[in-house]
Amino acid sequence: MASSPKPDCMRCRHFFITWHGEFPRGCRAYGFRSPEVPSVVVLRESGIPCQLFEKHRRRGGTGDKEREGRLVH
Repeated sequence: MASSPKPDCMRCRHFFITWHGEFPRGCRAYGFRSPEVPSVVVLRESGIPCQLFEKHRRRGGTGDKEREGRLVH
């Protein structure tokens, strides 16, 4: 049985950085902050890899609706 690669939190849309020094990383999907990368916490606490990983949608490019109205150099 091949093991699936662990999700890269930095590429997940639910990952965020906090201003809290003791808990600098967070996961919006699971609703927690941690000193560790969230996927490591999820695996340790549940025994299974993160099931809520969603690749972060990149902004940019021509015709991107999210950028309309912004001043771009």
